[in-house]
Amino acid sequence: MTELLLALVEDAVFSAIAAVGFAMAFNVPPKILPLCALAGAIAHSLRTALIFMGWGIEWSSLVAASLVGLIGVYWSRKYIVPRPVFAIASVIPLFPGTYAFKTFIGLFSIHKLGYSIEMMSMVVENGLSTLFILMALCFGLALPSIVIYRFRPIV
Repeated sequence: MTELLLALVEDAVFSAIAAVGFAMAFNVPPKILPLCALAGAIAHSLRTALIFMGWGIEWSSLVAASLVGLIGVYWSRKYIVPRPVFAIASVIPLFPGTYAFKTFIGLFSIHKLGYSIEMMSMVVENGLSTLFILMALCFGLALPSIVIYRFRPIV
């Protein structure tokens, strides 16, 4: 149990730093930066907790991105700021960088060393994980606003 709490605190701290860094790169107003850090920390810690409970990383990413989308809808109404200001910077720490890196390293290895079944299976496995995590993040961010604004008139 202590390992989980330490992992969650570590995830929260480092994902908050990453979320603030990306928010600063996107020129988010300084008064909004602590909220981006908080949303990023909550999202990454939730995903880590769900993975610890045995969920797959794809489903955990979907739930965490949905929570960030929900938080973004609430905060955008409260602070009168567009939703992507909170959501995009907070979700970026959830991106599957390791899987994408392993996919490209495998592709370069196949190109340089030649085809092998083991290398190709590693490329396909990591590439599909990257694809499904990215789809979960996109769908998870869009889902709360689709549900909440479902009855809002278009014009």
